[in-house]
Amino acid sequence: MRRLFLALVLVLTGCSSSSGEVMTFTNPVFTDNFPDPGVISDGETWYAYGTNDATANVPLITSADLVKWSPGGDVLPQLGRWAERGHTWAPEVIRTDAGRYVLYYTARKAGADRQCVGAAVADSPSGPFADTSGEALICQDDEGGAIDASPYRHSDGSLYLYWKNDGNHIGEPTHLYAQRLAADGLSLTGERVRLLTNDKPWQAHVIEAPQMVTHDGRLYLFYSANAFDSQAYAVGYATCDGPLGPCQDAAENPILSSSPAAAGPGHSYVVTRPDGSTWMLYHAWPPDAVGSVLPGRQLWLDRLTWENGRPVVHGPTTSPQPVPGGET
Repeated sequence: MRRLFLALVLVLTGCSSSSGEVMTFTNPVFTDNFPDPGVISDGETWYAYGTNDATANVPLITSADLVKWSPGGDVLPQLGRWAERGHTWAPEVIRTDAGRYVLYYTARKAGADRQCVGAAVADSPSGPFADTSGEALICQDDEGGAIDASPYRHSDGSLYLYWKNDGNHIGEPTHLYAQRLAADGLSLTGERVRLLTNDKPWQAHVIEAPQMVTHDGRLYLFYSANAFDSQAYAVGYATCDGPLGPCQDAAENPILSSSPAAAGPGHSYVVTRPDGSTWMLYHAWPPDAVGSVLPGRQLWLDRLTWENGRPVVHGPTTSPQPVPGGET
């Protein structure tokens, strides 16, 4: 009986066995609908925020290892006064120097056929977050709206925000924008700049979901492109000279695209573990259910390595791979 108990503990905790065998996982790591993941670590916990579902404006899931995820409820139970419920997309969170957490979220502007970006604040990454502003942070009504806001802290401590104008909503080009944030993360300052435009064949009518990442002192702007509800959705990147660009699109794009098991992988989020290893979380459709409400877009995790300064995504994988921290 004691041996059986110890065996069960090893399986449930995902630790290496006494023989030194490396524990593994297989994708997807979260099988419920969880589109557009934005991720932050706090202490020993990873927090992932997703696009709205039937019950939550901003659903939260948490994990200790990036593999086993547990639902954590709605971290934004009440939208800002400027917003309407039902179209809350692509949330991401950053911790400010003051120790508060700012959540950037996309929502439908009340009384208008436009998506805008708002900001909400909490004392904990688990919320609840509150948006007390009477106005959105970014709307860009003349460019179709604004979505997919992503915060970034540069090596000098300064904060920046990246987003996409919703040009495809009105039949216009889409661009990835950047602008500096105030220290509290609640207002924009300085010049707004365009970094990239959907001008490559594989991108089709849309480029979106930006995330700026620093690796070995270089800046990489990851993004997704093409129709989100199709097999053509994929992930690319650009290298940037600074937080406000200029940025140069990578010739080898896309670096993550559909496989027989994962359709339209995208809206990625790159995380760096304490051991320095990098991983990419992203959503993907089951190939036989592209565009479905259920099961919808599931959460996948794959290793990201760097070869001669270029990010390489080892996925989508369906075979067992070592859990983060257990890879050789």
